[in-house]
Amino acid sequence: MTIKTGLHPFKYIYFILIAIYSSISCAEPSAAMGYKPKYGANFKHFDYVDPNAKKGGRLILAGTGAFDSFNPFILKGVAAEGTNLLFDSLMVASKDEPFSKYPLIAKDIQLAEDKLSVTFKIDERARFNNGDHITAHDVKFSFDTILSSKAHPQFKFMFADVKDAVVLDEYTIRFNFKALNSELHLILGDISVFSEKWLAGKSFDKITEDLPVASGPYTIKEYDLGKRVTYQRNKNYWAKDLPSRKGQYNFDEIQYKYYQDLVISLEAFKSGEFEFRHEYYSKLWAREHNGPNYDSGMIIKENLPHSNNAGMQGFIFNTRKALFKDPEVRRAITLAFDFEWSNNQLFYNQYVVNDSYFSNSELQARGLPEGKELALLNQYKDQIPEVIFKQPWQAVSTNPPNSLRKNLLKARDILHKAGWRVKHGKLVNAENEQLKFNVLLAQKGMDRILAPFARNLQKLGIEMTYRTVDRSLYVRRIRSFEYYMVVGSFPESLSPGNELRNMFHSASANKRGSRNYMGVNDPVVDALVDKIISSDNREDLIIACRALDRVLLNGNYLVPNWYINTHRVAYWDKFNRPEKTPLYYNPEDWMISSWWLKE
Repeated sequence: MTIKTGLHPFKYIYFILIAIYSSISCAEPSAAMGYKPKYGANFKHFDYVDPNAKKGGRLILAGTGAFDSFNPFILKGVAAEGTNLLFDSLMVASKDEPFSKYPLIAKDIQLAEDKLSVTFKIDERARFNNGDHITAHDVKFSFDTILSSKAHPQFKFMFADVKDAVVLDEYTIRFNFKALNSELHLILGDISVFSEKWLAGKSFDKITEDLPVASGPYTIKEYDLGKRVTYQRNKNYWAKDLPSRKGQYNFDEIQYKYYQDLVISLEAFKSGEFEFRHEYYSKLWAREHNGPNYDSGMIIKENLPHSNNAGMQGFIFNTRKALFKDPEVRRAITLAFDFEWSNNQLFYNQYVVNDSYFSNSELQARGLPEGKELALLNQYKDQIPEVIFKQPWQAVSTNPPNSLRKNLLKARDILHKAGWRVKHGKLVNAENEQLKFNVLLAQKGMDRILAPFARNLQKLGIEMTYRTVDRSLYVRRIRSFEYYMVVGSFPESLSPGNELRNMFHSASANKRGSRNYMGVNDPVVDALVDKIISSDNREDLIIACRALDRVLLNGNYLVPNWYINTHRVAYWDKFNRPEKTPLYYNPEDWMISSWWLKE
C-alpha cells in the first residue's frame, strides 16, 4: 500500500515549487526552472488536455472519514475534499514539465534585477464567483491572512523570507523579500486568492462552515456536514477560456461521498456509488478489484505511468520522545523490518523499497559522495556520521547473502552496545525501562504489515503495538506530535525548496501543525536545507539535495517503506480523457481537471 496524506489545496505547493528561467527585469507571462518554458506566450492549451472536451454531467468521488470545515487554510478541523476547486492561485503549473508556471489570476510576473522583490500584474478580467473584481488588494489580504496567527503555520515556513506585500495600484502588487531566495518569487504564484467578504468581520480561524467567496472554477452547491459535499461548476468562471484552463474542469457537478474506511468504500465503488478510485492498497488491487462489472468492462482497471518524484514513506520515529533520541536504537529497530517478505507475501511484489528521500529522481544520493557534493559535505565532516564518507547507504534487505536472522543479530549487538539488555524476555535499559512503543494509525489495513514487524521486534525483546483511531483524533494528535511512531510520507517535487523547512528544519521541529513529523533538529540539516533554497542553478540544487539525502538517511529517522512507479486506478466506463497523459500528476486531480463524460 501507499499512504495517502489528506492535505488541502496547498498540498500541491510541495510539488510545484519553481524558480525563474533567467534574471529578468521585464514582465514575463511564464517562467521555468533552468530551462525555457515549453509553452510560448501565445500557447492555446496544455498538451495533456482536450480543448474540445464536452462540458456537463456529474462526477461522484469518495472521501474517507469525515470533514467539518470548508476552510483549508487553518489548523482547526478537517477540510472537505475538493476545497482546492474553490480557490485559484496567481499562476498555475503545467503537468508535463518539471517546474513551469503560466498565467492565471496574474497575467505576468516581474522579478527585480536585485532579486529582492517580485511584482505580479493581476488580469483585469479576473472575478470572484459573486462578480466582484479580483484586485491587488484581495491578493494582499489573502497573503496577510494566511501568514497571520489564525492560519495554518505551514505558510509561515513557506513564506518566511517575505518582508511584506505592497499594493502599487488596483491591479499590481509587489512582494519584498528579506533575503535572496532562489524560488520565493514563484512560490508566491501559488497563493490562493479569496475575498475579504468571506470573513465578514469574523476571526479567520472561526470560519469553517461559511461558504467561501470563490475565485476558482467551482462553488459549493450543497452539503451534509461530514457526509457529503457537492461542488457546482461556475458557468460564469472568468478563466474558462484562458490557455492555462482551456479544456479543463468539464463536469457540471463534482460530489464527494464519505466512507469510514477504504474497504467499505471499495464495495461502494464496485456497486456504482462513486465512479473513480485511486487504489493505495496492494492487496485490494490484487484481490478485490474484480467481479462481474470488471469482467463486463463496465469498470476499467488500469496502471497509469508517471514520472513523479516518489519522495519518502516510512514508519516515522518521533525523536522528540526520549525513547528514540539515540539514532543507533532507531537503526536497530529498522533492521527488524523485512521488506522483501512483506513485498512477496503481502504486496504481490508490486513495490520497490524507498531508498531515498527523493526516490525515483536524479536528486537521489547514490554511491559515495564525490566532486562538489563531497566538498559540500566536508564542510560538516565533524558533525555528521563518518560512515557517510566510507560506505554508501543501503536500505535494510533480507535478500541473500543477507537474512532476517543476520539483521536481528546485528540489531541485538547495536542495542547491547547502546546499553539495552534482555531481562525476562523484555529489552530494558540501565534504569530498567522497557523499550516499548505504539504506532498511531488513521485507517485499517496497516495491521497486517505491522504484525510481522512486531513479531520480529519481539525476538529482540521490543514490544511494539499499534492502534487505529478516529480520523479527527488522529489529525489532532499528529498536529501536536502526540505519538511514538506514525506511518507517513514526505512527497517531493523535482525542485525541492522552501517546503523542506516545514519537513526537516529545526524551526519547525516543535511548531504545532508542522510536517516535521520526525522531530529533526540538526544544524547540518538546517544548513543543507538553506543551501537548497538558495541554490540559483540546477546543478547546485541537485548536489545539495543529494547531500541532504545522505544526512537524513544516516540519521535513521524512519523505517523506510516502499513506492510504486505507476498509479493504480479503477473507474466506471463512462468517461473520455485526453490522448496524452501528463508526466507529473496525481491521477484523481488529473481526472477531475481534464476528463469528461462520454456522449
